[in-house]
Amino acid sequence: MKIFSIARACVALGGWWVLSMGPVLAAAAPLFVLNSLEANVSVIDPDTWTETARIPTGKEPHHLYLTPDEKSIIVANALGDTLTFLDPRTAQVQRTLRGIVDPYHLRFTPDMKWLVTAANRLNHVDFYRWDGREPTLVQRVATARTPSHLWIDSRSTTVYSTMQDSDELVAIDIATQAIKWRVKTGAMPADVYGSADDKRVFVGLTGSDSVEVFDVSGREPVSIKKIKTGNGAHAFRAAGDGRHLYVSNRVANSISKIDMTTQQVVDSYPVPGGPDCMEVSADGRYIYVSSRWARKLSVVDTEARKVVRQVAVGKSPHGVWTLQHAPR
Repeated sequence: MKIFSIARACVALGGWWVLSMGPVLAAAAPLFVLNSLEANVSVIDPDTWTETARIPTGKEPHHLYLTPDEKSIIVANALGDTLTFLDPRTAQVQRTLRGIVDPYHLRFTPDMKWLVTAANRLNHVDFYRWDGREPTLVQRVATARTPSHLWIDSRSTTVYSTMQDSDELVAIDIATQAIKWRVKTGAMPADVYGSADDKRVFVGLTGSDSVEVFDVSGREPVSIKKIKTGNGAHAFRAAGDGRHLYVSNRVANSISKIDMTTQQVVDSYPVPGGPDCMEVSADGRYIYVSSRWARKLSVVDTEARKVVRQVAVGKSPHGVWTLQHAPR
């Protein structure tokens, strides 16, 4: 429960009004789990750990992202060519936006001017100008085979996109919306994450057992290390302390914790059922992860170093998100 402190509150008790100095409690924000093969979203109450609703979306919802004004969470429905807008606090459906072609992965630029989507099955990255409510397509950039995940640097100058089936990392200049460079990666690159200083990019190699690290501080990218984590290294989520990064190893059924400074694995947690996308609790203690093949949301206690709870969701759960999360 989230606690809001107030100096004095009037509470009705047995027909009398009494002055209370205690806190007033408000419901915690729900967790959202995208069920990719059921075209819906599971809404999870983090107090009772029960599924309270299933919200229909378009076909194949895979990833989701908060709008810059924090009033909507956008669910990208890849095969439905739609975006579903939900209230991140109440889980109410706000609207459905149609005509967004193959939005598999999505991300806003930090300056909030652009919504960028990766068309996974159609081999392009799209730039939509964002006016605060409606995205307007400005540029479609042909990439290579199967653009998968996106990362945007802190200065809103460069989009990085992995090419899942051509084993490449592509950098796109935001000012010109043209490809700056491309570089070969290890097998089947999936998620991509950049360091706070924009000098390093981490790439999960789902077709391998490692995270590949690229130095992108110069004119050309340089692969500097492969960090062995586990088979099927796939998705990232920041631990919230500015230094550590979690990666889900979908085949190895584990999550690895990487020190981005030393570029070494410093901890590991067993997670059954093909761990995929993750979220981290606001206090940094718990990892919420979609167990893709088990139809579960798994909760990992990083202090106990084990799964402490599972909640049944839909078929092929993928994206996971909550408003009350650790710093990215």
